[in-house]
Amino acid sequence: MLTPPSGQSQSRTDPSLIDRLELTAGRVLFALLFFAGAIQKGLNPDPAQALLSGFGLPIGLIWPALIFNAVAAVFLIVNLHIRPTARALAAYCLITSAFHYVPDDPWQMSIMIKNWAIAGGCFALSQAAGRSNR
Repeated sequence: MLTPPSGQSQSRTDPSLIDRLELTAGRVLFALLFFAGAIQKGLNPDPAQALLSGFGLPIGLIWPALIFNAVAAVFLIVNLHIRPTARALAAYCLITSAFHYVPDDPWQMSIMIKNWAIAGGCFALSQAAGRSNR
């Protein structure tokens, strides 16, 4: 029987230690991002509330967003419901990117594009978690 080159997993159902470490690191780094978002919304809700208000949305939506960010981060840390969590986070990032569509403000436009990139990473996390049977 042939063995795979060093650093490659033997099969999709038998991920290597490196594969598992990379997936764990990705989950934890995403979790830190969304925990930070929850903390920021809790400590200083005014900027996010201004974005909501600017779109005619109730500023109270900040609180469900804070809870979603925090719960999703916990799920990522404890490796629970990764695929649906990653997909929900991707959708959240794509939807909230609309708040940053301000063509005259390069900073806001870069945040919008970063949200798209984070959504892409969340989709990739969903697929990686599916391959590792999580």
